[in-house]
Amino acid sequence: MFLGALILYWTYRDFDVSKLDDIFDGGINWWWMMASMPFGILAQLFRGWRWKLSLVPLGETPKVGHCVNAVFVSYAANLLVPRVGEISRCGILKNFDGVSFTKSLGTVVTERVIDSLCVLLITGVTLLTQMGVFSVFFKETGTDLRQLAGQFTSVHYIILGISTIAILALLLYIVKKISFFTKVKSKFNNLCEGIFSLRVVTEKWLFLFYTIGIWASYILHFSLTLYAFDFTAHLGFVASLVMFAVGSIAVVVPTPNGAGPWHFAVITMLGLYGVGLEDAGIFALLVHSIQTLLIVLLGIWGMLALSLEKKEINK
Repeated sequence: MFLGALILYWTYRDFDVSKLDDIFDGGINWWWMMASMPFGILAQLFRGWRWKLSLVPLGETPKVGHCVNAVFVSYAANLLVPRVGEISRCGILKNFDGVSFTKSLGTVVTERVIDSLCVLLITGVTLLTQMGVFSVFFKETGTDLRQLAGQFTSVHYIILGISTIAILALLLYIVKKISFFTKVKSKFNNLCEGIFSLRVVTEKWLFLFYTIGIWASYILHFSLTLYAFDFTAHLGFVASLVMFAVGSIAVVVPTPNGAGPWHFAVITMLGLYGVGLEDAGIFALLVHSIQTLLIVLLGIWGMLALSLEKKEINK
């Protein structure tokens, strides 16, 4: 959280806050912003449904609603302590359905690997298909790549350095956590069984459909927000895909919902497409804040639903 706050401070230290008043006074099309919200919900629904598929072959049969609500809660929990959500959702299924904690944790590890591959695929395709766009942009604007690189100040390099250190620290933390589970053989076997659960998923095409649905929903959740602002509405889907890919890589840094690194990445890419620094800052700040609010609301919904069910069970 401190890291995200630090990067946000450096990114917005010269930002004119008064410009936000102009945006709220008619400078934002709320219809487009609201149109993007269902896709944010749908992405988490797909994730919950997919998680259920990976658990069934392991002999675990949690309720679909528990899987979905656990995902809702996990994303909200990550806002408080980055990456703790993965642990919390496994605990929820353990508590409500008696699902093996280590098995479910193994499926989450596999899920993260699949997500990483999806991000790499989206990034690779985007780079390959948009090289011509970047070339045209540099030609028309007379921008030299060396000149573009020279625009990175020492602050940019400091942010990138801190983010890299944070990623390495996160990897070290994960390794230590895994080594803790390996001390108990049975736990380790369950963990491995969960990690390799994809091999025994019976409905692989449905699993693939859910995976595509997750990332298609994420892309639309972000892309539609471009049309909510006059200064980004003209950019279109291609530009949004480029920014989505870069932003997805940025959120690897362990900050609440990628706060800080995501803003930095999106503002930088908007600048590449000719959007002014102030406008780019407004876009990143508002879109991230609204999407984070959605995560909070879904987390509250998930907690309430699980709590009410717990009360019914206790009665």
